[in-house]
Amino acid sequence: MPYAVTDDGVRLYCEETGTGTPVILVHEFAGDYRSWEAQVRHFGQRYRVITFNARGYPPSDVPEAVAAYSQNRAADDILAVLDHFRSDRAHVVGLSMGGFATLHFGFRHPARARSLTVGGCGYGAEPAQREAFRAEAETIAAFIKDRGMAAFADKYAAGPSRVQFENKDPRGFAEFKRMLADHSAVGSANTQLGCQRERPSLYDLVEQMNALSVPTLVLTGDEDFPCLSPGILMKRNIPTAALSVMPNCGHAVNCEDPDGFNAIVGAFLAQVDSGRWPSRDPRAMSASLTGMR
Repeated sequence: MPYAVTDDGVRLYCEETGTGTPVILVHEFAGDYRSWEAQVRHFGQRYRVITFNARGYPPSDVPEAVAAYSQNRAADDILAVLDHFRSDRAHVVGLSMGGFATLHFGFRHPARARSLTVGGCGYGAEPAQREAFRAEAETIAAFIKDRGMAAFADKYAAGPSRVQFENKDPRGFAEFKRMLADHSAVGSANTQLGCQRERPSLYDLVEQMNALSVPTLVLTGDEDFPCLSPGILMKRNIPTAALSVMPNCGHAVNCEDPDGFNAIVGAFLAQVDSGRWPSRDPRAMSASLTGMR
């Protein structure tokens, strides 16, 4: 099986489909490389699509120490995958935990990104939610260690931004829950404690957003409420960002509405590849509501 090796020696399981410009898909906490099947089948017809499992997600390595997991490592692991496939630049598409990693990849390695799709990004970002989010990450880790992944999958899959998926596609939702139950308890708990709990708030990253010049698509479901305000924050502060909100969708937009997700992302990638993706006209940020003041 093909593995990329990170700078700290962790092996990351990878797969590729198709040829052409690379597109790297970066999965969410409750998913893995299999979560992107609908995107692999679609974009693999016209791109070189690369999926991988994050550290802590077998068949990738599962480091035992929480210190081996962090937001910066998650971003740098994308770079390790890109280097493994000997690609200079790629479109990077991430969801949730993968969306955070994609954004930080843009901050840390902008020259290696053709574009960034930052999906479902915002949980715990708002200042008033920070401590509650950190406490919830600790609760999740403790639950996983105490009860195991099957019990965790039953509870976590019933969250307020997951029920939309269940109502829309019961078969797909059941598959999502089965795959979540297969995950490593050690890897999942450590990811919560090292990466999720400790990642910086988006509201503390405005300066980095202002400096980002990589074409960026911010994408969220309209019922994924923890991501709506952070999505507007990114739109306002990344000069090359567009914001797309998918109607009647929760968190796992790529699985819940794959056709809609693929259409939005596909149009974005095509515009970037044609050299037509714009930067915001500074006049759009006037303090005046109408331009008359």
